[in-house]
Amino acid sequence: MTLALLTLHLRKHLKKILQRVTDFRSSGCVHAGSVLLHLSSPLPGPPPAAAPLSRAGLPRAQAPPRRRRCRPLGGPGPGGWRRLLTAWRPRETRSGGPRAGPCPPSATVRRTSARAGGLRRAGDDEYEWKGPFYFIQGADPQFGLIKSWAVGDTNNGDDEWKEEIKLTEQAVQAVNKLNPKPKFFVLCGDLIHGMPGSQWRKDQERDLKNVLKNTDQNIPLVFVSGNHDIGNAPTRETIDNYCESWGDDYFSFWVGGVFFLVLNSQLYFDSSKCPELKQAQDVWLNEQLAVAEKHKCKHIIVFQHIPLFLREPDEDHDYFNLEKSVRQEIMEKFHKAGIKAVFSGHYHRNAGGSYRGLEMVVTSAIGCQLGEDTHGLRVVVVTDEKIVHRYYSLDELSSQGMEKELLDMLAKQI
Repeated sequence: MTLALLTLHLRKHLKKILQRVTDFRSSGCVHAGSVLLHLSSPLPGPPPAAAPLSRAGLPRAQAPPRRRRCRPLGGPGPGGWRRLLTAWRPRETRSGGPRAGPCPPSATVRRTSARAGGLRRAGDDEYEWKGPFYFIQGADPQFGLIKSWAVGDTNNGDDEWKEEIKLTEQAVQAVNKLNPKPKFFVLCGDLIHGMPGSQWRKDQERDLKNVLKNTDQNIPLVFVSGNHDIGNAPTRETIDNYCESWGDDYFSFWVGGVFFLVLNSQLYFDSSKCPELKQAQDVWLNEQLAVAEKHKCKHIIVFQHIPLFLREPDEDHDYFNLEKSVRQEIMEKFHKAGIKAVFSGHYHRNAGGSYRGLEMVVTSAIGCQLGEDTHGLRVVVVTDEKIVHRYYSLDELSSQGMEKELLDMLAKQI
């Protein structure tokens, strides 16, 4: 009888531990193949600005409670601990209290056995510059667009995405083969083609996640929301649904002394159905830039889906860039904050330009191409003085890897 009671007690205890791991908050940043334990105490680092706001733009004490956003793809099962996949969420959680500044993602985390309870995070040294590193940027896998574009029905023709699966598998394989490993792999929006509420959306999400689960366990994944992920005119509901599937729609993180900001650019394109969410992102962004200024980071880099502009800062507004007055305000803010580069997708072609030292980098698609570029990825090398990048076709990166010039930059340690 005593043994039976003890067994029951242990089962309940283990269930609580596993639930705590799988229902983690942003302070437990998770990436493909690695689990970081939720930390109940604030992380050391630069202090945040005044009290953070909720998604509704209210002080957190006044805001209605919200669901936790981060859901792993897998959990404990007959086959052991399945691999988890989500975005880093180093800012304050939407269902929890304020955090003590942005938490650096731990690309250096060791993968240990969840069954053995050996979950831990690396030291908080990502605020410090340790030498050159690189990351991979991709954009627009957009499962379903190739077929719908070919048949001329982009609203309802996305019932097939075999080609996108093959291309994304090739991208993952190319990234996995790289040596040394990139610090992370960021996908800049339009993960799938199906708009919120469309027929094939859930199937497209499922198949994309199944491909991305094969990313090397030591290469964290970062996701950026695109217009097809949350809608051309997003609502609170569509953003909530995105966050449940992929992680927060805006957040920040540190890697090797460099401060990264992920933004929801759709809130700048059309926030008519959720103006309070745009206001909340604006307040949060100002706080984050203040944190970066106090901490004297080496560089600040932004990821968003829609480019500020394609080639010229004063070009006319269209579907592929931001409205001119909005664009100008953001460019000035970024310039004053010392942001070095903005990386985006959306255009399905390579493009870019500069504004007062701010580089706008527009990366073509992993999936459907709308111009003369090939399916590919961008390799971005971050050095002490500059940010250097090159776009590779998937075939080229798979067969040849990075060129010697970029590898030589990485070899120059401080």
